[in-house]
Amino acid sequence: MHIFLRITLPLAFVNVLNQASRAMLAVIGPLLALEFSLSASDLGLLAAVLFVAYAGAQLPVGVALDRYGARRVQTALAALSGLAFLICALADGVIMLGIGRFLTGIGIAAGLMAVLKANTQWFPRARVAAMTGSGIFIGGMGGIMATLPLQAMLPLVGWRGGFVVLAVMSLAIAAWIWFSVADAPPGHVPPKTRGLLGEVKAFGPIFTHPYFVRFVPAIIVLSALNFVYQGLWAGPWLRDVAGLDAASRAIVLFAYACGMAFGSLGNGQAASFFQARGQSPMLVPCIAMGVQISLQAALIIAPPMEIWALCVIWFVFAFSGSAGPMGYAAVGQRFAPEYAGRVATAINGSMLVLVFILQYVIGVVIDLWPRTAAGGWDRAGYFWAMGGTLALQALVILWAWRLFSMWKGERA
Repeated sequence: MHIFLRITLPLAFVNVLNQASRAMLAVIGPLLALEFSLSASDLGLLAAVLFVAYAGAQLPVGVALDRYGARRVQTALAALSGLAFLICALADGVIMLGIGRFLTGIGIAAGLMAVLKANTQWFPRARVAAMTGSGIFIGGMGGIMATLPLQAMLPLVGWRGGFVVLAVMSLAIAAWIWFSVADAPPGHVPPKTRGLLGEVKAFGPIFTHPYFVRFVPAIIVLSALNFVYQGLWAGPWLRDVAGLDAASRAIVLFAYACGMAFGSLGNGQAASFFQARGQSPMLVPCIAMGVQISLQAALIIAPPMEIWALCVIWFVFAFSGSAGPMGYAAVGQRFAPEYAGRVATAINGSMLVLVFILQYVIGVVIDLWPRTAAGGWDRAGYFWAMGGTLALQALVILWAWRLFSMWKGERA
């Protein structure tokens, strides 16, 4: 518990910023669309800008975490997040807002990986998933903050005030990490410096490892769909398909954020429980994939209109999607601990590239239909867009199963 409080907890609070910055557009997106006259694809691109920077920073961040440790890397990046949120708060147009979102993506880029890296160093292997899930649960509070609390704040401080709050939090978290987190466990031997080319080459065996090739496509889709829908499209979907007003949408998004938070905690504990008893660390993520694909099918075929049913469905959708980082931990265990940062960022970087593509493509699909008289988008666009994400998830699950069958046959 002492290690959790001194190491995992302060690092986990960067994920509060991460979750809040991703989730808040689902609440303030309609306001930004009106203020800056944005189309669905424009709004999707604004959301995706954060993920472009987030993805682009992954590999350099992975190298930095392995070479310099979570303390120094996260202190610098949390301070950068503070600057980025301030730029968003002062934005006088969509370009400046986009710059702020881009810098935010860099500032939050190491949130999950730093927790995974530190937990891999400080905890026994069978406890890594549980400690990581607990850390992500704390980060999930940021997603909760960006729903009902943010909705309640908007009449008082506007969307700009929300960014100011995040800026102040970022600087406080940077100071906390600097004074609390140790650079490395006692006896840790830092990896040898290999130069830039050597560091880049170190990713080759990661991307070509059979376990990585088999499972990572399904893992990144599992995680990406949570980013895509919580980060933007769940809010407009609730408005245009379910017909909910702003207050009701905030309630469902609150349930969504709770699903992510409690899913991180529950999935992490379950993964460690089963692994300690000899089960595969991929068991929980595989179950979650089946749940998530079933829920998408239900939302396409017969989407409920009652707010309680929507809360339940989106809670479970988020809960299952939160098993993605447990897949990160499972893949990471196939590599030496000194590669933990690189492995996590290789997976996360791939996932974020997918998020960027999906955020924008969903907007393009929705824009194929004319806007409604109320200023929203046609229901048909959402159905076709979600049908596309369902088909993608089914494809990567079949890919993992096919490779499993092939390799099993080769060993027979």
